[in-house]
Amino acid sequence: MAVSRALRRLLRIRQLQEEHSQAALDDALSELRHFEAALRSARERERGGRRLVAAGAVTGNLTDRLAGLEETRAAARRASFLEPRIAEAESTVSERRRQFLERRVERRQAETLIREKETADALEAGRRAQSSIDDWFLRRMQRAPGSSKDDL
Repeated sequence: MAVSRALRRLLRIRQLQEEHSQAALDDALSELRHFEAALRSARERERGGRRLVAAGAVTGNLTDRLAGLEETRAAARRASFLEPRIAEAESTVSERRRQFLERRVERRQAETLIREKETADALEAGRRAQSSIDDWFLRRMQRAPGSSKDDL
């Protein structure tokens, strides 16, 4: 007996669920990378502000120092805004990775069921074929009662 349509349908559903989970994980990872890049940018902006403050202190330019202080404050505000979002995005990535791995396991289990069923079917087909050959041989032996095994 061949693998049932229900098992094949189950495998297809599991594949679709895995693909969906993979896409959701990719989206979450993309969002996390975006936040991390924005945080790196904010940190760089903060460093640039400190350099501007230092340069203003060396040259005595009050405008550069004030601009540097404001750049530093703005970058720190942005970083403080991004850090909780990064933590949340990391949590989301972790949850979606867990879901994806669960879906992968479920798909592999369905594949294993189908593979085991196909193997069992192949073994059964081999047994039936051997039984058929044995029956044929027995009938042939019964039709020729006077013949010996050496005649075959």
